[in-house]
Amino acid sequence: MQSPNSAPAGNLTLQTITMPADTNPFGDIFGGWLMAQMDIAGAIHANEVSLGRVTTVAVGSMVFIRPVPVGTVISCYTSTLRIGNTSIRVKVEVWIKDFLTHQISQVTQGEYVYVAIDEYGQKRPVLKPSQKSE
Repeated sequence: MQSPNSAPAGNLTLQTITMPADTNPFGDIFGGWLMAQMDIAGAIHANEVSLGRVTTVAVGSMVFIRPVPVGTVISCYTSTLRIGNTSIRVKVEVWIKDFLTHQISQVTQGEYVYVAIDEYGQKRPVLKPSQKSE
């Protein structure tokens, strides 16, 4: 298992609170719920990078580092790993903050791949940063 980072990498893209409906019988948040929040954060990031609509095409290298208790605020941080012709690979890290100690810790991370699409749902080119007009 990959060791967690000591500080969040990327930009804060999404924050939400974990709720009882999203837990297993032991009071920990389901991994699938965390993955959905990560996908939302990654899509927000990819929308901004691509300047338009995107769709998720792959999820890879997920690492769950520790359980997330109910009632915790999670923070999703995103960064661009690669921009292809039509795709964007985004790293998403999830961090929590302990309300008593104020210490933050990483709970999961993963890579999500999005494809830019047009109004007809067809792939479209992603402008590289050097191609975008100011």
